[in-house]
Amino acid sequence: MTRSFGTTRAVDRVSLDILPGQFVGVIGRSGAGKCTLLRLINRLIDPTSGRITYGGREITALKGRALRDWRRDCAMIFQQFNLVDRMDVLSNVLVGRLADHGFLSSMMMRVSDGERGEALAALDRLDLLPQALQRAGTLSGGQQQRVAIARALVQRPRIMLADEPIASLDPGNATRVMEALRSINREDGLTVLVNLHTLDTARAYCHRIIAMRGGRVYFDGTRRQLTDDVVRDISGSDGLTEFSESVTSTAARFAVPACPLWPRTGSRTTASSVSASFRAKTKATGSPATPRSRSIWKPRWAWMSRSSPPATMTA
Repeated sequence: MTRSFGTTRAVDRVSLDILPGQFVGVIGRSGAGKCTLLRLINRLIDPTSGRITYGGREITALKGRALRDWRRDCAMIFQQFNLVDRMDVLSNVLVGRLADHGFLSSMMMRVSDGERGEALAALDRLDLLPQALQRAGTLSGGQQQRVAIARALVQRPRIMLADEPIASLDPGNATRVMEALRSINREDGLTVLVNLHTLDTARAYCHRIIAMRGGRVYFDGTRRQLTDDVVRDISGSDGLTEFSESVTSTAARFAVPACPLWPRTGSRTTASSVSASFRAKTKATGSPATPRSRSIWKPRWAWMSRSSPPATMTA
């Protein structure tokens, strides 16, 4: 697959197979083609040549409603968070459900009690329930990035893409964000692709590491195979400086509260119980309570909410 901007090839004849459930890290310095690769997968931009397939379905041929459904199933987390600062945290998370609503319902932010409960459960999972009614613009950078992850979760995606999600965060918040992504990968079975600048973070969290330079893939293997000598071969003598800890590193590990897991298939307690707890807390503090939530069915594996199982993605 190739994507050109004028005479510049941002992605140059890249060919990859991503297996279901993998946690894939894409590393490389700025301009290597990492961001363009993720945007091609999400179909935010189209390839100049080549194609993307998922489970035998050609993604590059999708249009209209089918394309919108793919962007919902392939959730994107951006470095800039892309939250509405003046809206409260809960409303920002509920934006992730609007892809399943019609135009009028989306414009008026009409969501069901079940969807509201699901959003509260996602915030609770990321240790953000106390901030649910707080304006998003008042949160720290790490908290805003976790709100963006919660918004992606309520899309009920099959694949989660993260474009340099820790580049602007301090080590403590970077660790929280990466731990959240690892929990989603392990417990929900989601395929996760994340762009990173730091070698130590990729080695700590990713099953598979892809190194890019000048739009091309120069390494594709496991973290054990990506030795310092391999990095030097890929990027030259300054390779270890390019993928250093100077941007954002999770090498300084912090104690991160364990993320509550979704219940196993068949449980009917999570969203409704979280919503009830949230109403009790807001009533005690005098803040406006959320509408009453009905019990909803939340499957253990996110892809079970769709009609088909996870599939291999080929680009």
